[in-house]
Amino acid sequence: MGTKAKQKPVKGAAGTPAVGDDDAKRTLARLRTRLDGIDDDVLRLLSERYEIIREVQRVKQRSGDGVYVPERERAQLARLARRNEALASPVNAEALRAIFGEILSASRALQAALSVAYLGPAGTYSEKAAREQFGASTTLVPAPSIGDVFRVVERCEAHYGIVPIENSTEGMVGATLDAFVASPLQIVAERDLAIRHALLSKAPSLRRVKRVVSHAQSLGQCRDWLRQNLPGVPTVDVPSNALAAQAAARGATTAAIASEENAERYGLRVLAHAIQDLPHNVTRFVVLGRPDAATVAGDADKVSLLFSVKNRPGMLFKSLKPLSERGIDLCKIESRPMRGRSWDYLFFLDFRGRLGDRRVAEAMAEMTRQCVWLKVLGAYAAALAS
Repeated sequence: MGTKAKQKPVKGAAGTPAVGDDDAKRTLARLRTRLDGIDDDVLRLLSERYEIIREVQRVKQRSGDGVYVPERERAQLARLARRNEALASPVNAEALRAIFGEILSASRALQAALSVAYLGPAGTYSEKAAREQFGASTTLVPAPSIGDVFRVVERCEAHYGIVPIENSTEGMVGATLDAFVASPLQIVAERDLAIRHALLSKAPSLRRVKRVVSHAQSLGQCRDWLRQNLPGVPTVDVPSNALAAQAAARGATTAAIASEENAERYGLRVLAHAIQDLPHNVTRFVVLGRPDAATVAGDADKVSLLFSVKNRPGMLFKSLKPLSERGIDLCKIESRPMRGRSWDYLFFLDFRGRLGDRRVAEAMAEMTRQCVWLKVLGAYAAALAS
């Protein structure tokens, strides 16, 4: 009769004996019980928070304060970020913003329904920016063009709007600047969104692609990639990336430049990932509010202007000199042809400063005297650096 061979203990990943199956299951059960208890505490605290929000709503009804207060929300998120950094096991910063962004969104929804217009249809980067800015509890209203986003808010069919105004690769979005010329809407907030383009199609490979469609800005952001990987393939610009994905879904040899999320939404293959020419590709979005709701926040440290000057030598220099003389940081200036007037230009300008500061007020007064036309588009808090 043979003897039983001794079984060697199973070693774990770190070279230590592995915990037996039964011990592991009991340990896992205890940990899950603890997590359930923590989740119960979180739920109870959320319920308590919402009771306070209902009281806030009653107070706001008497005071006339709005539901969406960007200044307050930014202060809350900044305070939580500081508290988080001091923890022994801090939460991932992006996850922290996402979690509390949704808590704030749900809190707004308890006070009143909030609607936001964006460049649609569903699946655009504008929709993504709106979701990140306002949260999932907000009603999003798609509009077929940037101009229509403005009109929806102006007609009070949405409380706010969100539109792209600038891309780090392709520069200013002309349709947005054009809409600002006649619109009474004001910029109340801004948000930067990292843009990662993919090539989507029903075609099985790049060799089968005969046409590429996308928004004009996105085509420009992928110009070099298209030249190298799809030389000679024609491109067609459409009003939005989501419309491009819809077009690709209808044609076996059409490809769209859009976000990867649109592949599942429209039943497309991802033929190529991250095709933007520059890895750091960011689009700046601005939140539009009506003048009656666009109060200047106390933390507003950025001002946007549109202005025009006489077509004479040195007039642009003279109009900007008041900012330079007072040490005001000019962080953006770009020209835009004035519609209907050949060789006349509008200038879009951003500077860092507060409208209530004396030196800013003096500079603005002097600029107004130098310019043919000047319009303040908004004073708001600058987006956090991405």
